[in-house]
Amino acid sequence: MKIPFLSLKKLNAPYLSQFHSDFEEFLERGFYMLHDNVRNFETEFAEFCSAKHAIGVANGLDALELILKSLDLPPGSEIIVPANTYFASILSIVNCGLTPILVEPDERTFLISTESILNAISSKTKGVLAVNLYGRMCDFHEIANICKAENLYLVVDAAQSHDALYDGSRDCPGADAIAYSFYPTKNLGALADAGAVVTQHDWMAERIKSLRNYGSTVRYQFEHKGRNSRLSELQAGFLRTKLKGLPEETRKRRAIAGSYLAEIHNPKLELPLGDRLKEDAWHLFVVKTANRSQLIQHLEKAEIGYDIHYPKAPHQQNAFAEFRHYSLPITERIHEQVISVPLNGSLTTPEVSYIIETLNNY
Repeated sequence: MKIPFLSLKKLNAPYLSQFHSDFEEFLERGFYMLHDNVRNFETEFAEFCSAKHAIGVANGLDALELILKSLDLPPGSEIIVPANTYFASILSIVNCGLTPILVEPDERTFLISTESILNAISSKTKGVLAVNLYGRMCDFHEIANICKAENLYLVVDAAQSHDALYDGSRDCPGADAIAYSFYPTKNLGALADAGAVVTQHDWMAERIKSLRNYGSTVRYQFEHKGRNSRLSELQAGFLRTKLKGLPEETRKRRAIAGSYLAEIHNPKLELPLGDRLKEDAWHLFVVKTANRSQLIQHLEKAEIGYDIHYPKAPHQQNAFAEFRHYSLPITERIHEQVISVPLNGSLTTPEVSYIIETLNNY
């Protein structure tokens, strides 16, 4: 049995007929930017996230950068961010002329450690960028309390946590703004790059609407030095269609993750925590093993796809040579040991059983 890590064709197959209708309607309307599809998606996604505002933008990186730009922080201000994250989380801080302060994660959850946050706060600290990695929400009660006590902004990178819950809500309690990516491989994925900012603040929503459109909300009048980061009408239409199916996609992912957690019994593998099985979005099912290359050979022989999220930590990348001095043993150990196995709503019951059997035989 050959199982790819992820087939976007299979994942989008249930929506194919509606996508054709969405495209025909898009052509017939003749409006391509910031029109009804974008406005309706923003309203629907804000409601879905229990938020006051959602602002569609071009991609997830822009969502983070527009949030940081809207804060109007002094150059060089420090933003605490987990070292164990995708490159873009840290890149957004650097691109805004701010200083990322990399901190260690909790080794079991993979998420930013509240102890690390407390130890990293200085007189220059202006905010925390928390990352809901692999589909699991951070401990927002603890983080929000720290930010409130220290007068810090709390920004969330939710590129991997569409439909995740925290205490039964899709909101991230205490967050000033949440950045979403709708890259095609996400649980809620467009058919091209797309993103959104979600916030409860009226002032931030208005500022980001301006910043995404060159700094303008009234034609030919510019209040800010913005950029071109508009969500397209076509992708907004596709996202409206897929948003309706997201709860079912999440239900399937949680069921598959539950099967993995209950039926994989191999002392060579450390499985993710299952304490929030029905709250995590399960964007990825990430296991740890001391001998990753051996597991890769085993999966390849069984023709099961895999991926590594991520093979090299951001501070070890050539682009971030200025961060090489960091001592981050937990982050580096995670990046040396993690591997992701298939988990998405298109997997069949026999495929799930085969993956479980293969991992148990490793």
